[in-house]
Amino acid sequence: MKTIGLIGGMSWESTIPYYQIINEAVRDRLGGLHSAKLILHSVEFDEIEKCQTSGNWEKSGKILGHAAQGLEAAGADFILICTNTMHKVAPQVAAMVHVPLLHIADATADALERDGIRRVALLGTKYTMTQDFYKQRLIDRGFEVMIPQEEDIEPINEIIFHQLCMGQIREDSRQLFRRVIDQLKDRGAQAVILGCTEIGMLIQQEHSSLPVYDTTAIHALRAAELALEN
Repeated sequence: MKTIGLIGGMSWESTIPYYQIINEAVRDRLGGLHSAKLILHSVEFDEIEKCQTSGNWEKSGKILGHAAQGLEAAGADFILICTNTMHKVAPQVAAMVHVPLLHIADATADALERDGIRRVALLGTKYTMTQDFYKQRLIDRGFEVMIPQEEDIEPINEIIFHQLCMGQIREDSRQLFRRVIDQLKDRGAQAVILGCTEIGMLIQQEHSSLPVYDTTAIHALRAAELALEN
């Protein structure tokens, strides 16, 4: 079994499911008392968020890159960044280590392709929804990517950072997400990517009029599969 390196804490609320999903997948595959070999480096999210707000992505890339180097030195065979937004610095992080980086957008694209989805809605932080680092990776794979109307981008971002990252689940926020998903469906989306690792805390399939692709679960399950590959 390969050893998985996790860069988490962004937020720690969504790092917990990574640990659980990976270990459950290994247990289900191997049975008995089997569990995953993994190493977790949990960063201080306030420091990362301040880099995001100020636009200092180079500094945040160095922080995550040094975390990745530590995971590699500790024996990780490959590394995951347990957040969508910070994949903006994935190239910088990948360049600082010698082991592979399992990109969350690639794992999600693989899942969409298997299901024949080509026109997809993307929900996430304002950085993920409006900047190209994530969308372009999907576009390059042949997907049409749709995002919410401009007036909904900031409210979605606020819910992520000021509610979900603090463990707060509110029904009025769930209703906002449901309305946005319905609008994206009306615009022709075939499925919705929960492109922020916290959104799955608020939105499950039962809350969505579109098929849901939860990037946290997709990324974690792909890590378990990779760890068990010969």
